[in-house]
Amino acid sequence: MALDGIVTRAIVHELQGCIGGRISKIHQPNGHDVVLTLRAQRGNSKLLVSASPTYPRVHYTEKTFLNPTEAPMFCMLLRKHCEGAIIENIRQIGMERIIHIDVRQRDELGDVSVKRIIIELMGRHSNIILLDPITETILDGIHHVTPSISSYRVVMPGFSYTAPPEQHKSNPLEISKPEFENSYTTAEEDASRWLVNAFSGLSPLIASEITARAVAADSEKLTSTEGEGRIEAEALWSAFESVMGLVKDHVYTPVTGMNAKGKMIFSAIQLQSIQDGEKTYDTISRCMEDYYGDKAERDTVKQRVSDLLRFLQNERSKNIKKLDNLNKDLLEADDADKFRLWGELLFASLHQVNKGDKTAQLVNFYDEDQATITIQLDPLLTPSDNAQRYFKRYNKYKNSLAVIHDQLGKTKDEIAYLDNLLQQLSIASMNDIEEIRDELVQQGYLRDRNKKGKKKKKNDRPTVHQFTSSEGIDILVGKNNLQNEYVTNRLASANDTWLHTKDIPGSHVVIRSTDFGEATLEEAAQLAAYFSQAKESSSVPVDYTFIRHVRKPSGAKPGFVIYDHQKTLFVTPNEELIKSLPSTIKNG
Repeated sequence: MALDGIVTRAIVHELQGCIGGRISKIHQPNGHDVVLTLRAQRGNSKLLVSASPTYPRVHYTEKTFLNPTEAPMFCMLLRKHCEGAIIENIRQIGMERIIHIDVRQRDELGDVSVKRIIIELMGRHSNIILLDPITETILDGIHHVTPSISSYRVVMPGFSYTAPPEQHKSNPLEISKPEFENSYTTAEEDASRWLVNAFSGLSPLIASEITARAVAADSEKLTSTEGEGRIEAEALWSAFESVMGLVKDHVYTPVTGMNAKGKMIFSAIQLQSIQDGEKTYDTISRCMEDYYGDKAERDTVKQRVSDLLRFLQNERSKNIKKLDNLNKDLLEADDADKFRLWGELLFASLHQVNKGDKTAQLVNFYDEDQATITIQLDPLLTPSDNAQRYFKRYNKYKNSLAVIHDQLGKTKDEIAYLDNLLQQLSIASMNDIEEIRDELVQQGYLRDRNKKGKKKKKNDRPTVHQFTSSEGIDILVGKNNLQNEYVTNRLASANDTWLHTKDIPGSHVVIRSTDFGEATLEEAAQLAAYFSQAKESSSVPVDYTFIRHVRKPSGAKPGFVIYDHQKTLFVTPNEELIKSLPSTIKNG
């Protein structure tokens, strides 16, 4: 479900613990998200503020974000006005999905400066706006809205702030019973639709929940209105009050689960519509962190990898077609001895063949049974020229066999390489995508889009994904070829243990210790299987050996290695186990 006013109220209530705290760091990992590092009585924490058009949200997060080397302009502005600032107030506007955060900081001259961060969580219209609350002037927004985009309001530096258009709905926390019943009685819509249209902050999910509670509480209180069942106003009010009373008193039960249609949903209150996989949380932030998981990043990644996927799939199709043609040529080349035999038989029997003959019936004196075979002839050629033609075809195919076998090997390697890249794109993060793109540029598949721009430093290191096993051992994981090569060839020591799925495209995994138990080995194998093409399979074979037995052949593609002295164990990827392992992301 989309984030609604009730969830927003729960978030703002949870954020009250930040008031009086300080914003110590500000980062903007991408074009939609801002991460605020807060220092308050509860200790250090990270607050994710996202204006994503698909997954707008605000909640505490424990995820690690990889930040760009150069901060975007909006991030620089936030740092100037808000870094080191004290949070004075956090409030929700009515029951709308709008949050105001007021901060106080001393400017360059030592004067007290107050700023307001406005967070609008409204689908594709979501925004994060920095405002001077005294003059109501916009300093900047993470998403600019120009007059050509909206005739209602402009979100650009220097313009006055205009709030999103009002929907003229009632606040569900302030309505009385008589007002509620009177409004519902005169409404023509069914109960769920009326609740959504009449009250701010109520999503269709909550409206359906209230309706379901009303029916369950007193199913007999149904009257007939034009032949259709309609919930009585008193029953609907009781259900409405039971939900909104909890919201008013900030009594939340964050929950996720599957509805009757098999769709994952979440809410700040208990839901009767959850049919399977119900899970409750102690905070709304943990609920949202679990619900969204990697959804937001995966959605952005899908958009960013579409061109690479299309390119790699086209290249793979070309190589599959080339492989088919090479196999056909191989079948023909394997018949080369037949042409040599026909040439020799023709030369030995020139006196039996005449020019103009279309076929020749000749005894195969190489055959034990001296069988007669039929040889096709070109009637325009002499018997001798026909024999010479078969010898030429024999020599041509014989010479091409070596070339065909060489091309077959290269084409199979190319398909395996492309399959590996496609698998890596399926699990790639935003930073991983750029590294895969850089690899394709280095290998000559793509043009360098930044040819005229800033050149990449030679000492730039690939991203490294580091997990910690239940025994406290570091485990390194490469999620693309550049990372795999760096982890295997640069970071690992000779006696470290190296793991990889057997004959399946996947990640290089390194256990950075010589002293570890079965638990660490099992968890490392889980990582190798999870970050591979066999992620959804069971009993995935994972090879493991010492790094000293792993080597890259000369001239091989990035990420390709050969190894020996390996042992194999079988694991079934467990996503819950992978998520439970502490992890960090760093450059090199």
